[in-house]
Amino acid sequence: MDLGIAGRKAIVCGASAGLGRGTARALALDGVKVLIAARSGDRLKAAAEAISAEAGIEVAYLAADVTTEAGRAALLEVCPDPDILVNNAGGPPTGDFRDWDRETWIKALESNMLSAIFFIQAVLDGMIARKFGRIVNITSYMVKAPAAILGLSNGARAGLTGFVGGLSRDVAAHGVTINNVLPGQFDTDRLRSNHTRQAELSGRDFDAVRAAAIKSIPAGRLGDPDEFGAACAFLCSAQAGFITGQNILLDGGQVPGLL
Repeated sequence: MDLGIAGRKAIVCGASAGLGRGTARALALDGVKVLIAARSGDRLKAAAEAISAEAGIEVAYLAADVTTEAGRAALLEVCPDPDILVNNAGGPPTGDFRDWDRETWIKALESNMLSAIFFIQAVLDGMIARKFGRIVNITSYMVKAPAAILGLSNGARAGLTGFVGGLSRDVAAHGVTINNVLPGQFDTDRLRSNHTRQAELSGRDFDAVRAAAIKSIPAGRLGDPDEFGAACAFLCSAQAGFITGQNILLDGGQVPGLL
């Protein structure tokens, strides 16, 4: 399918690997001019070069911490009028809520709630003026099926979800959509880190934790970051203009709820 967004400009955060990279790849393959960001400069450069070679279109990159005002400003200096924004930031650490002080909570909120809100604030009016905008926030299936060990992530991402629910309806008439994509268990560095932590806390080995995770997924496997990217790219497409304010699960059927 031609997504109808060739030549559009996009900023994709957290795109040196995993879900962000999969999304940047899918957009670039459809002809979008993509600027990717992450904290790791070397890995980010390698990702940009690999995607550029595959897509036949130059993918720009900038090492920046999108959870900071300076990082977001640096990206907007390179791409001041994006048509597409994909918010994505690494999740906070797992653990026991009894160990989390105020500073830990504030850091989680800044990374997984406030940074996305401030980035949306910076680009939204330009999208409205141009009568086209696609904003996708990569959150987590834990918004719908929270686990105590991921309490920091649950809380911050649920706050972003509530914010988007109201704003998306306020701007829909201007050709701007805002959606959240809730990934389940995809084969990423982040998931491997979570499984390692679970193994440490439970006294099991990593392979046992990973096998149990796969068993819990009706699809019988972990997700592929590239299939995640394809779904995000569709939400950024011309054809997705009637989809907004949604929380879309990509979880292989793991969350059992109907709504």
